[in-house]
Amino acid sequence: MSTAAFPRPGAVLADLLPATTTASRARVRDAALVLGGAALTGIAAQIAVPVPGSPVPVTGQTFAALLVGASLGAGRGLLSLALYALAGMAGMPWFAGGASGAGGATFGYILGMLLAATVVGALARRGGDRGVLRTAATMAAGTALIYGVGVPYLALSTGMSLGQAAAVGLVPFLIGDALKAALAMGALPAAWKLAGRR
Repeated sequence: MSTAAFPRPGAVLADLLPATTTASRARVRDAALVLGGAALTGIAAQIAVPVPGSPVPVTGQTFAALLVGASLGAGRGLLSLALYALAGMAGMPWFAGGASGAGGATFGYILGMLLAATVVGALARRGGDRGVLRTAATMAAGTALIYGVGVPYLALSTGMSLGQAAAVGLVPFLIGDALKAALAMGALPAAWKLAGRR
């Protein structure tokens, strides 16, 4: 097996796509990746299950945001989630359950996803997605950032105490987040192993 088959240090999964010959083609490829990341997040947000007693539904949105960050890297991940947020704020109905606009009680989670995609992308570029334990730590860091912004925003926007906001906007989602992290722990390192065999 040639050493060219192994991903270079500092790469993310999107960097393994075939190299382009010109800078303009590379920009087109990056734009397509950013658009695809935003679309994936918007589609995943439509998988929304209401949680009794909580204004926050269970969605695939957070998992998609973390996956976009890990796969695309910090810069493209940030741009993808920024595009997702801006399009939703402008009226595109692709926030959770087909919602749109800014300022809702759950908008803080979207802002947290912007930060999380950036940090997860930076960690992935440092190998944070190449092993099971490192992937678990990377996903945990991203999830913590989403809640770190989302829960206080929920409290401020609804008038709840921080404890109440955590009880309805964090605690009911911990098991689901653990399952999402387990999925990422299998998927991302497996993708790197497959890439190394090419």
